[in-house]
Amino acid sequence: MSTGLIILIVVVVLLLIGLLVMLPRMRAKSEERKARNELESRRERVATEHRETASARATQADRAEQEAEIAQQKARAERAEAERHEAEAKMHDRGLADDQLVEDHERDRFAGVTGDNGTTDADRRDDDDRVADDRTADEQPAARRATADDAADRPDTEYEQGREDEAQERTRGT
Repeated sequence: MSTGLIILIVVVVLLLIGLLVMLPRMRAKSEERKARNELESRRERVATEHRETASARATQADRAEQEAEIAQQKARAERAEAERHEAEAKMHDRGLADDQLVEDHERDRFAGVTGDNGTTDADRRDDDDRVADDRTADEQPAARRATADDAADRPDTEYEQGREDEAQERTRGT
């Protein structure tokens, strides 16, 4: 055997030994790379799922806020309607809206007992408009608050209040 052939065999054997030593390391690095890639893929997938869930929940929250705002507006409208009815009830209690209860052909029959004092349909509509304009939903809390001066000017009984209201109606009618 020649020296060249021996050197070639030694080199091939050393390469084979080097490959055998390096092969497990290369496999380990390859598996580590695969595991890293798989973990990164899972992270991205889960992050995407969370972003989609967050987006859906934000949309639901916006929708719920809009529905709550609509419900609040409806509640305000209902409250205003209730207060309007309450004002009309007070007018009826004080006899200021008797003309609404009596038809035109019955006016003579109820002339002595109504709080009508000769008001016309136009006057009633003006009164209704004035009540509605004076007492909007935003002004109600302020209208309910009475100062000491207001309390001193008010009549003590409903009877006195009715008398004052009748006097005002007469002065307005003349």
